[in-house]
Amino acid sequence: PGAEDWPAFVHNRSRQFEARLSQVRIEASPSLFFRGMVGSQLPIVTAHGEGRARFGGDRVPEEVVALRYVDGSGQVSEHYPTNPNGSPEGVTGLSNRDGRVTILMPHPERLLRAVNFSWAPAEWGDASPWMQMFYNARQWTAEV
Repeated sequence: PGAEDWPAFVHNRSRQFEARLSQVRIEASPSLFFRGMVGSQLPIVTAHGEGRARFGGDRVPEEVVALRYVDGSGQVSEHYPTNPNGSPEGVTGLSNRDGRVTILMPHPERLLRAVNFSWAPAEWGDASPWMQMFYNARQWTAEV
């Protein structure tokens, strides 16, 4: 329920498997995973061949968009290579309407520790900002 506007995921516009470090921005959405993270711009691992979102209607359902590819200036990207799959409006993650389910094509689980990055600011300590997703999930299960 609440995922009626989700897209189909089809071949990347490049028609290739794309594996790279990309940058995303976390958008305001109902996602319980991204509580307290809205506006964050973070590097993320991308590794997929079928990650381009194809929406059934003529609009992107803004209310459930959770993650977008952005360029080095933080602007939403629809262009390769900053948007490795070619999704409209940089969409690469969505939440259902009550926030309990979130889907995304990049892989934050591959960057949970600061040592997974070639460089990370000292203030991160051992955990990368992506760990917050998992802290949020744990907190949510404690509340339920």
